[in-house]
Amino acid sequence: MDGLQHTAQCREIEKAVGGALELSKITGSRAYERYTGPQVRKIFETQQEAYKNTERISLVSSFMACLFIGAYACIDTTDGAGMNLMDIKQRDWSKVALEATAPGLEEKLGKLAPAHAVAGSIASYFVERYKFDKNCLVVQWSGDNPNSLAGLTLNTPWDLAISLGTSDTVFGITKDPQPSLEGHVFPNPIDIEGYMVMLVYKNGSLTREDVRNSFAEKSWDVFNKFLEQTPPLNGGKIGFYYKDHEILPPLPAGFHRYILQNFNGETLDGLNVQEVQEFDPPSEVRALIEGQFLSMCAHAERFGMPSPPKRIIATGGASANKSILSSIASIFGSDIYTVQRPDSASLGAALRAAHGWVCNKKGSFVPISEMYKDLDKTSLSCKLSMAAGDQKLVSRYALLMKKRMEIENNLVQKLGRC
Repeated sequence: MDGLQHTAQCREIEKAVGGALELSKITGSRAYERYTGPQVRKIFETQQEAYKNTERISLVSSFMACLFIGAYACIDTTDGAGMNLMDIKQRDWSKVALEATAPGLEEKLGKLAPAHAVAGSIASYFVERYKFDKNCLVVQWSGDNPNSLAGLTLNTPWDLAISLGTSDTVFGITKDPQPSLEGHVFPNPIDIEGYMVMLVYKNGSLTREDVRNSFAEKSWDVFNKFLEQTPPLNGGKIGFYYKDHEILPPLPAGFHRYILQNFNGETLDGLNVQEVQEFDPPSEVRALIEGQFLSMCAHAERFGMPSPPKRIIATGGASANKSILSSIASIFGSDIYTVQRPDSASLGAALRAAHGWVCNKKGSFVPISEMYKDLDKTSLSCKLSMAAGDQKLVSRYALLMKKRMEIENNLVQKLGRC
């Protein structure tokens, strides 16, 4: 569904619970157009008969589990946190959020279950048609980001993961989340006491591809050559590239370019900021890449993520690009690791299935770390792909990041939340 159609419902839900920050403290996020709660409210307001006749509301993840067990499956508490409907501390539906969304909603949602729980046994259809073992268990399904966390074996609070895909995400784990007006907090799918914290950027690989097509002859080879031939810090050229409306920062589609005249990386004194229409092609490429990771670093720090992280695990298509990894290492000041397999979400789902089976066999929760032994001998292992950047360069990037955030804040004030 087109998320921008649900902005009014987002504001209504936030107002009903006492404001955007209050909703974030309860559910882990302020109201977002793509979340289930605002979309359900829109259906209730515009299609009341359809809402009244709805027996069950499922997420894609729980719906797939339904197919395999031949009955309604619970929504798991990690994916369920991405709905603006669940109390992340109680790991149960929030009465105030439900009431702010639509009447009779809890009955339509069914119960929640922890991610390691068993949803049920395989349906007889799969036993008869595809010869599944009748004792096969179906563990709770979850979303791609929670599964990626499991697949990347992210298990220490000082680690961060950066996934470079259609949307770019930064995520980590914590025992003490601090929900705010940006970012998202979910229960950790592999730790019953911990949480997963995440920042989402809508403009990821498709925006990189758009800049490639416009300024790099539609060639990744040319794109990479431009990135390699331009110096770090880009001569003070800063860009904001939003092919589509952005989540973080909340800005509408558009490109914004600035030159920090007299920027030497040592001080921000005496700078003259000039807005321009376009850079030379190599500078466009570096401004795009540096801009995304400067934003990630700044918002991750503001959200309470480790700064600098002990290590960063990079995944997704762009994580194979050494020039991009070099920029991440220099901006964050951390070693960059990559995984052997790019499909961390599907790998994590398989690992979670095995974890759920172990927990079910024991009759209680088993720390997943017990399954992480001898990682170097498996496809779960990570390898060092790029050492942390030179500390002097890291410090210069920190200065550039400070100025970028100042410009970003001005853009948000000028253009408003989309």
